[in-house]
Amino acid sequence: MHEKLERQFGSQRAATGVRSPEQIMEVWTSEKGDWTMVVTYSTGTSCIVAMGQDWFTHADADPARG
Repeated sequence: MHEKLERQFGSQRAATGVRSPEQIMEVWTSEKGDWTMVVTYSTGTSCIVAMGQDWFTHADADPARG
């Protein structure tokens, strides 16, 4: 799936987070603003759970300080 997102859609992984001990969530974005959310299970299976347009990245001044 990663190769298809990179090659076919021109996407790059923008964020990764652990959803549970058995799941990893990833957000893939493209320069056009398209985004794709992927969940990967510990079995190695990956599924697209959401897609959209107009992705914007917001930079926090210091997220650790709240």
